[in-house]
Amino acid sequence: MALPHLHLVSFPLCPFVQRSVILLKHKNVPFELTLLNPQELPDWFLEKSPTGRVPLLLVDQDTAVFESAVISEYVDEITSPPMLPADPLQRALERAWIAFVSDLVMAMHRWMTASTEEAFKANRDEAAKSLKRLEAQCKAAPCFTGPDFSLLDAALTPVLMRLDLLRDPESPWQPDDYPVLASWWRHVSDLPEVKDSTVEDFRERLVRFLNAQDGFAGPRLAAGLAARGH
Repeated sequence: MALPHLHLVSFPLCPFVQRSVILLKHKNVPFELTLLNPQELPDWFLEKSPTGRVPLLLVDQDTAVFESAVISEYVDEITSPPMLPADPLQRALERAWIAFVSDLVMAMHRWMTASTEEAFKANRDEAAKSLKRLEAQCKAAPCFTGPDFSLLDAALTPVLMRLDLLRDPESPWQPDDYPVLASWWRHVSDLPEVKDSTVEDFRERLVRFLNAQDGFAGPRLAAGLAARGH
């Protein structure tokens, strides 16, 4: 069966879109990618997206699928081989951990953009608590749940990519504290679909985004990232 035309709509730095890009590239699915400026959203996007958020997947130019977890499952269902487990319980557990990772994405964002030192440390602690849960769950064999790349791997990768870039003494990600996750990250970060899942100037865009934040965290993290260069 021929695949429909898939048009993925994104913001350049969005971690939720990145998981969709990783999945599409992992499954070798052709797709069109459009990057939007979140400060200047076109009318057609607002008409198509009920939430006004990305990712948005336009199927055959017309039907809009939204929410990253839903997009991932749709892409998985129309391609072979399936990545979600066949067993209902294991499938439910993978969905649950993907939702857990989505909460971690938001904690990471709050840490990155915290306006005060108190909020910076509180969100660091929240994210670190989640990372400890993931450390206990991860098999790193070499992927998160076993030998095969999964939807959960695709969901978690954007988090570790950002935390690995934003090295800071007060970061929730201290690799020595998470040896299993660190082993997992060394494997997935070297995959072609991961290396090719962001815009070419991702680091520079991230520095600009952080510098644009008011308060404590953004300029601090931007300065550290800029100082380390490539």
